[in-house]
Amino acid sequence: MSPASGVLRRALRDSRTRTLSFALLFAFAAAAQAASYRSAYPTLADRIRLARTFGDNQGTRLLYGVPHDLLTTGGWVSWRLGSVPVFAAVWGLFGAVRALRAEEESGRQELVLSGIVGRRPAFLAAVGAVGIGAAVLWLALFLGVLPGHVDVAGAAYLALALVTPGLVFAGIGALTSQLAPTRRGALGLGGAAIVAALVLRMVADTSHPLDRLRWLTPLGWAEELRPFVGARPLVLVLPALATAALMVVSWRIARGRDVGAGLLRARDSAPPRLAGLSSPAAQALRDQRGSLAAWIVGTSLTAVLLGALADSASGGISGSLDAQFRKIGTSLQSAKGFLGLEFLFLVFAVCLFVCFQVAAAREEEAEQRLETLLALPLGRRRWLGGRLAVAALASAAIALAAGLLAWVGAAASGAGVSLGDLLGAGANCLPVALLFLGLGALLYAVVPRPSAGIAFGLVGVSFVWETIGSLVDVPDWVVGLSPFHHVALVPAAPFDATAALAMLAIGAGAVILALGLFERRDLIGA
Repeated sequence: MSPASGVLRRALRDSRTRTLSFALLFAFAAAAQAASYRSAYPTLADRIRLARTFGDNQGTRLLYGVPHDLLTTGGWVSWRLGSVPVFAAVWGLFGAVRALRAEEESGRQELVLSGIVGRRPAFLAAVGAVGIGAAVLWLALFLGVLPGHVDVAGAAYLALALVTPGLVFAGIGALTSQLAPTRRGALGLGGAAIVAALVLRMVADTSHPLDRLRWLTPLGWAEELRPFVGARPLVLVLPALATAALMVVSWRIARGRDVGAGLLRARDSAPPRLAGLSSPAAQALRDQRGSLAAWIVGTSLTAVLLGALADSASGGISGSLDAQFRKIGTSLQSAKGFLGLEFLFLVFAVCLFVCFQVAAAREEEAEQRLETLLALPLGRRRWLGGRLAVAALASAAIALAAGLLAWVGAAASGAGVSLGDLLGAGANCLPVALLFLGLGALLYAVVPRPSAGIAFGLVGVSFVWETIGSLVDVPDWVVGLSPFHHVALVPAAPFDATAALAMLAIGAGAVILALGLFERRDLIGA
């Protein structure tokens, strides 16, 4: 085995948990969409009513893009998987930054380059690991779509279309890894690019005069590939050229700069800032304030849009389609019913946030900052307990901000949903989020390296299972395995105190067990 192949194998081992988690989520989502469509809309008449309901609905276009053919399984699946390119973009960005900038920041890249491995083989190994991961995601989507009895070539083309943004944003991650001197800075720049791309896609999909903006974003290119609905394979030239150009520019910068440095200079000194250093919890809040602000702004903007669309979206739902959503426990023919269902997606977002908090705790340990803290008169229980308390309070802030801003949007559109109802919907996000926070903390205490990836996988599979399993007549006890199944669809339904207390009790028990186990295990580096 050559030294370069050894670096490649190490990069693949580092990324396997994250890649497998995304692959399972993609495969399950694709299979569930195909199965639910064939089950819920078996006749042409059902599918025509579906197309009339969703064809011009601005709310669904905002989430999934423009539907082109809802009369076939392939057309439906390609539209309903319209959010997958965003997740693929996140995967690509994190993978490239982890393989490039994080390796330099930890000092491991310097050790590798001090041997017989040159810069070019090391760079190609990191990029190659991301490429192999993208192939795994493609295979997962391809196998997930096939049970829908669609054309095999069409399934392969759809999977490729959904994965291409991941490759483009891997190139963006490689570039930001050369620009920023820290992993956090590289992720911040790349995250801003994802947000900009998503905003352009949303504007293009909801405003006909501005639909050409779709050609300015990799997420729009994925739509323009048109799987199953008039394929445009020539559009593949755009993501291919963009990815290649980004990688070439990244390599040219990488070979000419010092290891550990970036084109954007880091400050070597700064006036001391002692605010937020009084306790582990305060320091965690100080470290996470930027990401917390981004999460609050992002979920709040989403909540405003959902509130503003609630009245008009609920008015366009047909009776047959509404009957399908009653299986989940709500009626979409009222603004409260629409918001109750859409708040389930905000519950999912808050659960993802707590997974990121588990990842942040693991990062502090992997980069050996925790080792320095614990050299002070600071106990392990106090440190981990402080991190979890900050995560819980931050989750509450995100959830309540979403409830408040959803009311602002609903009030502006005259939806007639009260502030109390929507604050209750925001608070309803917390029990299941705190359950996953406790489970994530337990995973971190037992299996620290893959803990964040497993936590993300649990949340993703549980959410997809609940939203799809209820529509395809799976037995209740099977659907009930998902914690999301026990989340009341507030404000359409009353708050389920029994289920909430059970989830809080399980989460608290997991936290107590995690604190005890973390105190006994060795710290583990990257």
